[in-house]
Amino acid sequence: MILVNELKRIIAKNGLSQSDVAKHIGVTPKTFYEKMKKGVFGSDEIQIMIDILKIDNPNSIFLPNSNLQSYYWDIMGKGRRWEECF
Repeated sequence: MILVNELKRIIAKNGLSQSDVAKHIGVTPKTFYEKMKKGVFGSDEIQIMIDILKIDNPNSIFLPNSNLQSYYWDIMGKGRRWEECF
């Protein structure tokens, strides 16, 4: 599960609405809201959000409870795309 409130904060910080982000990831606003409610997105959708929202440390939002979070970001993540870390 992702940190939904943190993602909402970043969306607003970038001057976008959740509907705007939905369009970027190729889903309807309704589907986006449902994904936010469940806290689950596909890896392609996550990568698009990382790119358009300029998220510096995606693991802190998309892998908040993972014991591997620090490892993946510190060792593998910096300067790499999300899917390249796995």
